[in-house]
Amino acid sequence: MATRRTLIEHGTLIDGLGNAPFKGSVLFDESGILAVGEMDPAVAADPGLIRIDARGKHVMPGMIDAHCHITFDEPHSNDELFFHRRSGLAAIIAAYNAHKVLQAGVTGFLDADCIFDLGVDLRDAIEANVVAGPRMSTGGYVMMTGVGGTAGRLLPDTGTRGYGVVVGSREEIVAEVRRQIKIGVDWIKVHVTGIIPRQAEAGEIQIWSLEELRIVVDTAHQLGIPVAGHCRNASSTRDAARAGFDLILHATYMDDEALEALVKHGTPIVPSLTFQANLADHGDLVNASPELRAIFRREIEESAAMLRRAVDAGVPLLCGSESGFALTPYGEWHYRELQLFVEEFGLSPLEAIRCATSEAARALKMYGKTGALKAGMHADLLVIDGDPVADIRILGDKRRLEHIFVGGRAVSREPPRARAPISGWRVGQFAERALTWDMAHGRG
Repeated sequence: MATRRTLIEHGTLIDGLGNAPFKGSVLFDESGILAVGEMDPAVAADPGLIRIDARGKHVMPGMIDAHCHITFDEPHSNDELFFHRRSGLAAIIAAYNAHKVLQAGVTGFLDADCIFDLGVDLRDAIEANVVAGPRMSTGGYVMMTGVGGTAGRLLPDTGTRGYGVVVGSREEIVAEVRRQIKIGVDWIKVHVTGIIPRQAEAGEIQIWSLEELRIVVDTAHQLGIPVAGHCRNASSTRDAARAGFDLILHATYMDDEALEALVKHGTPIVPSLTFQANLADHGDLVNASPELRAIFRREIEESAAMLRRAVDAGVPLLCGSESGFALTPYGEWHYRELQLFVEEFGLSPLEAIRCATSEAARALKMYGKTGALKAGMHADLLVIDGDPVADIRILGDKRRLEHIFVGGRAVSREPPRARAPISGWRVGQFAERALTWDMAHGRG
């Protein structure tokens, strides 16, 4: 059945491919973008068109967030995430949060790992128009070794907890990859690095061998599914690229050997520095310790030069906000990775927009199908009151997003209803520190 066509006319177009903005119009319907630029007069005169006058506005592809934890619901700690979530309620709240992400101008996202394998069900509900949300690709539980990920002793030696599943032998690795693919994941994710509590001063270290990483890749690729890796040191990035990973999250603290492996294999990277930047720049607002803020600022500073070298060498760079934590709540910070690419890596705003649109479509497994204003692409686009090329931060102001379209359909601009507290969902604290006798008597 034919759908009504929409014409956004007289706007300044940012195509998402890195080309200079230009004046023109965009014609589309639910089948996709039909024409871009100058319109045929006969088409433009069609009285049946839905018309949007974009004079003084900018039109661009919707943002794609290549690293979003939609099922976490903004925990303040791993303890909250691991022990204060219920699967049924988590699914309902994830649908609520997907709407918030969409309202922020994000028309697609990758949730590479999730609690209770819920991503598959949320994705299917969005695709079936049961709930409103962006396009979504998803993984299941992130695969870890018994050493763990970033939660230390909170993780078990076997089985699942929170967003992770612990595997050991080759047989367990193969079985888990096959299980996740059977239930319908789009990606397999591996926590290639983790923190060992007694060695925390070393930061995250590699906790998988190259041989084990190849087992994951070989098994997943045999069944047509790509693999993403959480890598926050040099050797993990190097070995994940060598093993054939299809996407690397973070890729921080790289050395020349890691960079060489990325370039050789053309492995896309998603630095996901928004979490670190928010903590470093705004941690005082949430009572974060100065020491922790300094650690995360250092990760940005010590990684920026190598990440820029990767870009200059042709490694695809994607934007991902790691939204889903208390420091990166849904609908608030999806634009900030673009800002960091400009300020920390020296990219131009147009280059950063490309990283968040046409390049980030790789995370959806839709590269060349969405993320650009081009005939034949999916009609996922924004109309913005302002110029993001002049100031990339405009993309963070939801009041500037006058129109949002996904698949040619207009998104309601009505914000979701405010939530009330949910019993047992958040961690309750008696106090921020112990109450001593000296404190009570004004001596400490």
